[in-house]
Parts: sequence; C-alpha cells; structure tokens
Amino acid sequence: MYPKSRNQFLTLTALLTALAIAIPMVMPLKIVIPPASYTLASHVAIFLAMFISPLMAVIVILGSTFGFLIAGYPFVIVLRAFSHILFGSLGAFYLKKSPDTLNVPAKKWIFNIVLAVIHALGEVVVCVIFYSSTAYPSGNLFYLLFILVGFGTIIHSIVDFLISDFIFQALKKIR
Repeated sequence: MYPKSRNQFLTLTALLTALAIAIPMVMPLKIVIPPASYTLASHVAIFLAMFISPLMAVIVILGSTFGFLIAGYPFVIVLRAFSHILFGSLGAFYLKKSPDTLNVPAKKWIFNIVLAVIHALGEVVVCVIFYSSTAYPSGNLFYLLFILVGFGTIIHSIVDFLISDFIFQALKKIR
C-alpha cells in the first residue's frame, strides 16, 4: 500500500483527496446538529493517508476541509474539519516512527483511542474559540461542546479508524 514512486504517491494522494472532498457532499448517512456533524466515513481518506505519509495526510485534510466548505456545512464545522491537521499530522508522524503500531492489536487500539481523544480535543478547542468570539447563547453550550462534539467525535473517530484499518489491511494483502 505504500507508494513506490513519486507518481504513485501523487496518484494516491489525489485519489484520497478526491474521496475526502466527495464524502461530505454525497454521503447519505450524515447527522448535522451544529456545531456537531457526523458523516459516516468522513475520516476514512484522512486515516488511510495518515497510515501512508504525513505529507499525504496534510494534503488530504486540506481537501476534506474544502469538501466540507463546498458542501455548504456551517462554518464552525468547516473549521472543525481544518482542525484535523492536529490529529492527522501527529498520528502520521507517530506511525512513521512506529510503523508496527498497525500490526499489533493492542498498540492499534491504544493508538486509535489516544488519537480519537486528540481529535476530539482539537475540535472542542475550535468550537470554544469560535463560540467565544460570537454572540452564541451559552445555555446548552456545555452539552453541545463536550457531549455532541467531544464525546461524539471520539466515537465517530474510533469507528472511522476501524473502517480505515479494515480497508488498509485488505489492500496490503492484495499488493
């Protein structure tokens, strides 16, 4: 699954970026409760890119952010998509230093959960900054930020990681 040439790297990056742009636009399974949104498989291209290369992960995350923007999601959700730079680059650099992580089930689960928490923290921080600079009523803000965005992102991230890992392991076998 790892590119053997610059052309393969470019092609795979373009393919995953196109997927990351298309998923928010066409995926029928999505729930949007601003500032939260759950689009099934919206992180799959990001995780696949993360499994391959830090540069690829960053490019795909930028593409995903663009996808959420042109799909017409609320701006806070677009900013949350951009916050994936944090968990995506950290995860990709960690996997570059410890490539066996995805081959050992215990390490993979620990990595998945830690990454999901980092992912959720990044999104919650973006929402806190966004809502502290707007006139949003703070009545149910705790629920929105920490339950819908925080806890919801952890679950969503774990599920999308598992989907991505399944695809990645299958592709490694046929290569």
